[in-house]
Amino acid sequence: MAINRREFLTAASGAGALTLGASWLVPAARSAPPVAASIVEVLNPRMRVPLSFVIDDSSCLVNMGHFCMPQFAECYPQRADYQKPWKSWPREIPDSFVREFGEWCAEHGVKGKYSIVPYPACVGWLDRELPGWSRRELLDSLKLVRELMVPNWDIHPEMITHTRVIDLKAGRPCDEISPATMENSYPREKKSVDELASYLAYALRILKNCDLPCEGITTPGGFGNLVKPELALAVHDAVRDVYGTDLPHYFKYVISGEENTRPKLEGLRDLNSNDPKLTVNVPAATGDWFGGWDGDRVPEPDRYATADASSGRMVELIERGDPAVFLCHWPGMYTQGTKAGFQAFQQVVLALNQRFRDQTIWLKMSEIARYYAAAELTKIERRDSSLMLRAPFATQRFTLRIPGKVSVAPVVAAGETIRLKEVRSAAALDSGNWLREDGSFVVCFDLPKGESTVSWAAS
Repeated sequence: MAINRREFLTAASGAGALTLGASWLVPAARSAPPVAASIVEVLNPRMRVPLSFVIDDSSCLVNMGHFCMPQFAECYPQRADYQKPWKSWPREIPDSFVREFGEWCAEHGVKGKYSIVPYPACVGWLDRELPGWSRRELLDSLKLVRELMVPNWDIHPEMITHTRVIDLKAGRPCDEISPATMENSYPREKKSVDELASYLAYALRILKNCDLPCEGITTPGGFGNLVKPELALAVHDAVRDVYGTDLPHYFKYVISGEENTRPKLEGLRDLNSNDPKLTVNVPAATGDWFGGWDGDRVPEPDRYATADASSGRMVELIERGDPAVFLCHWPGMYTQGTKAGFQAFQQVVLALNQRFRDQTIWLKMSEIARYYAAAELTKIERRDSSLMLRAPFATQRFTLRIPGKVSVAPVVAAGETIRLKEVRSAAALDSGNWLREDGSFVVCFDLPKGESTVSWAAS
């Protein structure tokens, strides 16, 4: 079952053990001849389970837990969870913590998605001014994100404010304060693709003004719940319009239970052209058990993975072979300055890396989206001792299992010809390599967009 994150945080609190299924194998090609789909398997990249870490409610300097709370309380005065002592919470999550977090993650190979809310809780515009901080502090904070986070993290806007809906013509929050004018529950009536795309593009342009790259969108809470088909199309149109990205993606859903966590391809159009159009819906698969969106909860790292990685939701996902994307909120990492959430996160990463280092691969959300789209849509045709591939999207570490035995190293040809190098174990497999198996062999290479071939001499 796919639900939004706010719903999941409530529902998952009583979730028990999960019964999980088999490893990920997708058909070689959705429209390939049946014989090709039955004999060629597209595997996980490098035969490893993709890992990724999704960070929501992050921005420059602003502690969204502190500034969001009174705005939610104004809209929902009867809800006890919005009556917390927010004035005692830190107003800032300092760049020193961003640096500490980012450097530790880079050292341990962690990749994922990091939100930058463009007009965080209506405090200030990141491409203009951020009241309460100097212009130099804002510019330095953006520079830190560009230099430290961008190499390993996708940057997403999480709508415009994450709290109040903005009147795009006025550039100000709507006068009314109600669920209809809060981004977490917007819109309350049907909107066209163009209307939604305009709202998304407004947020994206602010990030572009800040020289931040972007290939996707994160929706806050229940944003778009009533317009899900239109939302996927709007994400595509807005991201393409502002950034020119060929394969937009978005994060909205959390997958619980036994449902597979593979990305879903939505809004597919013009698949047989040189410019196919679609949006990739990349879900997460855990709740936020570190410190919550407001940063005042006690971390529960064992729910992700125990210290020996013998159990936990992430362990279950890895063992079944599905993409294992786990979730947190930035105030929960900082945890009111105690960093308890970050320490719990470190424990989980170290446990997973220790037990599953040779079975997993850390990827950005966009890399997961791109790999799955290529795996799902690449047409593969076998001709004796060769494969003809036609890929609508390029991706790295494309990994295929091919039945048969070979006498010499397989060759990949796409413009240039590359003879793959043999490795002796799956742990050593990487792009440019191949691996013998009993009755089959595995090839791993960077798949280009367009036509390419894999050929071999059968033995």
